[in-house]
Order: sequence, then structure tokens, then C-alpha cells
Amino acid sequence: MRPIRLLLVRALYSAFVLAAVSVLLFAALGAAPGDFLTDLRLNPQISPVTLERLRERYALDDPVPVQYARWAASVFRGEFGYSLLYNRPVAPLLRERAANTLLLTVISTVVAWVLAVPIGALTARRRGTWVDRLVAVVVTVLIALPDLLIALVLLLIAIQVGGLPTGGMVSPGHEAMPVAARAFDLLSHLAMPVVALALLLSPVVIRHVRATLIEALDAPFIQAARAKGADDRRLVYRHALRASATPIAALLGVSIASLLSASLAVEAVMSWPGIGPLLLEAIHARDVHLVVGAALASTCFLLAGNLVADGLVLFVDPRTRA
Repeated sequence: MRPIRLLLVRALYSAFVLAAVSVLLFAALGAAPGDFLTDLRLNPQISPVTLERLRERYALDDPVPVQYARWAASVFRGEFGYSLLYNRPVAPLLRERAANTLLLTVISTVVAWVLAVPIGALTARRRGTWVDRLVAVVVTVLIALPDLLIALVLLLIAIQVGGLPTGGMVSPGHEAMPVAARAFDLLSHLAMPVVALALLLSPVVIRHVRATLIEALDAPFIQAARAKGADDRRLVYRHALRASATPIAALLGVSIASLLSASLAVEAVMSWPGIGPLLLEAIHARDVHLVVGAALASTCFLLAGNLVADGLVLFVDPRTRA
């Protein structure tokens, strides 16, 4: 029961973090100049009287604490505020976009870890060889490249080669396709964003796994097993990886955080209908409730990733349960 209690405490901390983030967001947005109606003043077809009525209708001149209290009440109603840009409650918008971002992030995380862990283990086994140095060069280059540049290069490759969609989530007429064709269509649209995010995440995981395994391979029990003639492959995959499970599991939360920040640029460049483009639209339009909702959704994903990492650490390392 103790691990469950620890996870419940972490979940409670996460709720406090979300509340604090929402307060900070409202304070920052309230201090920023302008509001949703600022750009509408430049439209000569909209009269000042209409703008004033809209301002009164949406209570844009109310103090920030009053606006926050009104938004908090809408959260308890399940609405998460009202989007002036889309003229509808924020919650339905977030559900659809958050599901798309979650789909992209989960698949990208799985692909990145499935590729990075064996490569990290290989470089740890062959440290100092040409394989280790080649992987180190590729990893360094990928880490040095900006997220936006990697996404743009992959988008250019997709355009030049052809055969893969260069934007969106599904093709026109997707609903009329058979089930197998719809699944293939979705996977084809997922291909380039997943590759981009996997390339952004894999280098960090490879470096971490390599460093952790090298430290484990220098441990006395590994050295004793090697002296008895144990095979290097067996030492790495059966003993060193097991001994390194705790720091590797702890990396999961950090990797999800980095992946979420990178996904904003990838979603925007590749027109993936996730939280990233929604947040950019909301910021550009100064739609306060939509900005807060999208930012909180990203924060929820980050906190959920950390919670999953904590659960994995508790599962693989009995010492953390004491």
C-alpha cells in the first residue's frame, strides 16, 4: 500500500502545481497589454459601440482576481472557460486537440525508446570503438540542431520524395474509407511527425543509457561475472540494464517534458492538429481562457509523465518504497 500512497501524494502535489500554474498564467496575461478586442479596433466595419458592448458582454475590464474566480467556477462545471476565438467552451476544444497530441507523443516516445535503449547499450558495450565514436557524432549533431530545423528538413524530404502526407492528421474523405484504409491513412500522416520527435528525443536517451550502463559495467559484481567468463552481451542486457533500471526509468519523466516542448514546433510545422497550433492561435488572438486551457493541458501531460516515471521507479527499485 505504501507505493500507492506515495503516488497519491505525488498526484496531490500535481494538483497544487496545476492551480499555481493557472494563477501565474492569469497574472501574466492580465499584465500583458491588449486583449481579444484590440485587433478588432483596426477593423473599420466594427463600430466603437459594438466593441464596447462586446467588452461588457465578456467582462474584459473586470479585475484579474474576478476573472480568475469566474474561470475557476467554469472549471468545476467542466467548461474550462469560454473561447472568444472559437465562440464555444474551451473543454471540447482541449479534448480533441489533447487526444491528438497524446497520440503523437505516446507513439513518438515508444519509438524513440525502442531505438535508443539498444543503441545506448551497444555503445556502452563497444565504448572507445569506431561504432561508439560514430554514434557520438550523430548524437551530438542531432542535439545541436534546433527542433524547428529538423522538422523543416523532414518536411522538405517528404515533399521531394513524395508518397507521405506533408500535413494534417487524415486525408479528405477519411470517414468514408474502410477501417484498414483509415488506419493506414492515419499512420501515414503520423509518420513524419513521429520521426521528427523520435530524432529529437533519441539522442538524449542514448547518452543517458550509455553513461548509466558504463557506470554499471564498472561495478564490482559485473567485473566478477566478467572474470568468470560471462559474455558481454549477457552482462549488458541481463545484469547491467537491470542494475540501471532506476535512473533509466527516472529519465522517462524528463524525456516526456522535452518531447512536449519539441512537439509544439513539430505540430505547427507539420500542421498536426494538436495543442501546439491551438496554443499559438490562442496567444496570437489573446484568447485568455484558451491560452490557459492549452497551457494547463501541456502541464497535465508533463505531470502525468513524471507520475508514470515515479511509478516505474517504485516498481523496479524496492529501496524507493522504504
